[in-house]
Amino acid sequence: MSRNGRRRSRSRSPRGRGGLAASRYEIGKLQLLRPVQWSTVKLEPIVREPYRSKATYRRTEREISEWRRTKEITTKGHDIPDPIFTFEESGFPAEIIDELRYAGFTTPTPIQAQGWPIALSGRDMVGIAKTGSGKTLSYLIPALIHIDQQPRLRRGDGPIALILAPTRELAQQIKQVADDFGRALKYKNTCLFGGGKKRKQLDDLEYGVEIIIATPGRLIDFLSANQTNLRRCSYLVLDEADRMLDMGFEPQIRTIIEQIRPDRQTLMWSATWPDVVARLVKDYLKDYAQINVGSLKLAANHNILQIIDVCEEYEKESKLSILLREIMAEKECKTIIFIETKKRVDDITRKVKRDGWPARCIHGDKSQNERDATLNSFRSGRTPILIATDVAARGLDVDDVKFVINFDFPTTSEDYIHRIGRTGRCNNTGTAYTFFTPNNASKARDLIDVLKEAKQVINPKLVELVGMKIKARGGNRHMTSRYPRERRSRSRSESNSRSPMRSRRTALPERRGLRSRSRSRSPLRRSSPTRRDNQRGRGSPPSGRRSISRSPRRSEPRRMLPVMRKASSRSPLPSRSPLGAGRRTNGQSKNGRSLSRERDRDRERERERERERERDRDRDRERDRDRDRDRERERDRGRDRDRDRRRRSRSGSATGRSRNGNGRASSYDRY
Repeated sequence: MSRNGRRRSRSRSPRGRGGLAASRYEIGKLQLLRPVQWSTVKLEPIVREPYRSKATYRRTEREISEWRRTKEITTKGHDIPDPIFTFEESGFPAEIIDELRYAGFTTPTPIQAQGWPIALSGRDMVGIAKTGSGKTLSYLIPALIHIDQQPRLRRGDGPIALILAPTRELAQQIKQVADDFGRALKYKNTCLFGGGKKRKQLDDLEYGVEIIIATPGRLIDFLSANQTNLRRCSYLVLDEADRMLDMGFEPQIRTIIEQIRPDRQTLMWSATWPDVVARLVKDYLKDYAQINVGSLKLAANHNILQIIDVCEEYEKESKLSILLREIMAEKECKTIIFIETKKRVDDITRKVKRDGWPARCIHGDKSQNERDATLNSFRSGRTPILIATDVAARGLDVDDVKFVINFDFPTTSEDYIHRIGRTGRCNNTGTAYTFFTPNNASKARDLIDVLKEAKQVINPKLVELVGMKIKARGGNRHMTSRYPRERRSRSRSESNSRSPMRSRRTALPERRGLRSRSRSRSPLRRSSPTRRDNQRGRGSPPSGRRSISRSPRRSEPRRMLPVMRKASSRSPLPSRSPLGAGRRTNGQSKNGRSLSRERDRDRERERERERERERDRDRDRERDRDRDRDRERERDRGRDRDRDRRRRSRSGSATGRSRNGNGRASSYDRY
């Protein structure tokens, strides 16, 4: 009981307790999963058949080294198997090869050609390759071959293969590939991720699956509730390992690995190689082989054209509107826009829709149904613009994305590489636009290194930002100030030239009655005596913070000055020189010209809007024509099917014989 007499809740749910309580709840779940004493557990033996290549002849070391050099493949470790050049050399079952042919693959990609022999030999391995290079099939097909060699699952057994992914979108994408290729060998899988229906996931686990594709959080939920186990798991894959560690999943990953038998086979796949991944590899991989496709340092896909636009923060939205107008005029216009925060994603989505473009957004606050509907709409092409946070930066596999826009530059260069890697997949080409502001100057040097490695054109303004950062470290603080030295010096000189002290010295006697004002807003100049204060006379009361001059020498000639100031305030002094009249005339004509220019601009904008509406109408007409053509083709197919059925039914009735012997046409005859 609490002090006020109410009963304390015994619920351990993190809901309603804040961030600290939620973290305690997660820590409590991790503590429930204690490390298993594998010496006391009787384990099912792992069957590993030796790998033998089906190549017709053994290639020489020189041929293999030349092939690796042309494909930019580097290996690390001893006894690396030779690569395979065709699907038939891999020794895969015929069902897998047929599925590969049906998916449109003709030859293995470089990461598959070298990664498949290592994975099939049963060794631990680390694979590093650019995005869109076929890493998913590099570990999924060896997983199916490994499962095919093991004894069948019994009731209560856990999975044989476990694949961990950082985000639910990547996990669902892996499940789609596993469905396509697992169907050939009749192996089941399930996908465990937060936001999905937990009851359906639990039913799949109770029924028994050979492959689990999961995010770390939801898998720990089922393990801590003792609803599944990993005692049969002998094939572990960590996909996008660097991203999982960046998201703070290292404690969860270590807890999950401790629940898996020690004689497992572990594979890590990533597009970058940071130090934190190297540390995890050192702790959990034994006698591993490492393959790297591409540059050993941070590298982007060379099929992507990278354009860096150095601008100010307030210019981004207008530049985005202009850029989208140009992109949507292209025939292939599927675009992803990456933004840093969820609130800004919603704001930009509303703005893009107001401009008339079809767009949808995705971020962490969206429900799973909304995220699935958005991705399906984007993949099908109904919504060609996707606006997202970094949840879509990893593993989103859409082959026909042509443009990527980094509205906000990411926090690291690795995230930048993964973002632009959404385009240029499967040896296609793409374009990446990036808005780079002076606030991102600390990341300019890393970005220039990435651009140099990819042989891209470097914006000179980007190089200036690097120099500006170096000068700021050297002590020139005005370079990082909000107002540069030139602007401050110019404003100071202008305020000095307009100061009342300078005007009092240079004023002519006949224009003494005119008032001279200082435009400087400095408080020091405001507190100094002005001509107005000196002209008040001896008996005038003080006004505001201005000081009053009581000098007896200037009191006599200044008694009539207030009268002159009063007259000047009612109406301006008439100018007797034709020069003044000429100035007023020129000013009026100038205003007239500016108004006419403004009207011309408005007319031009209206014409541009009308042209945009006409393009939209043409696009809608073309879409309607395509839809009508598809419907007409479908009607023709239906008529052909009906004609074939009638022809077969006539031929069957003419023969008068049936296959089932009862005088009726069998179901086989009808089709």
